[in-house]
Amino acid sequence: MTSPEDLAAVQAVLNGDLDAFESIVERWKRPLVNLAYRYCLDRSRAEDLAQEAFLRAFRHLRSWRRDAAFSTWLFALASNLYRTELKRLPPRAESLDGAVAAGGPDPETLLGVREIASAVRAAVAVLPGKYRDPIMYYYLHEQDVALSAAVLGMPEGTFKARLARGRALLRDRLRGWSGGRR
Repeated sequence: MTSPEDLAAVQAVLNGDLDAFESIVERWKRPLVNLAYRYCLDRSRAEDLAQEAFLRAFRHLRSWRRDAAFSTWLFALASNLYRTELKRLPPRAESLDGAVAAGGPDPETLLGVREIASAVRAAVAVLPGKYRDPIMYYYLHEQDVALSAAVLGMPEGTFKARLARGRALLRDRLRGWSGGRR
């Protein structure tokens, strides 16, 4: 369900009040940056991606059909953009020295955490798309079942079934993984 604030702001923008889009940006900036961060793990790049998503949303505001919540439309638009951009420009590598100098954990701890995260990301990446996307939205983007299903354009029951099957596939792929250590 679209909030009255979003509905009023969208209608104002469509009626020519371009400044009304600012309220949409203020309301959704943090969630879109957080969503982008889940894709790229780089705060600066996430902010750039969110800004691009807002520009695209502004240009395509008339395409929102209102049969889905505005937030669902906005998240779907942003997610599609983020996936496309990350295929075009892969994530940037981070310097371990920079992380330690900034007061982060020691390199050994950092590598262990990154190794685990990398193994999980790799296992998720090779899942068939119909299982990968529900895992990504539910766990990595921390979306609830209803919103995730709506963004992916499927019934909640289908989403739950694919989520369960995706988890089972991940368990199988990660069973016995020890990060190269025995």
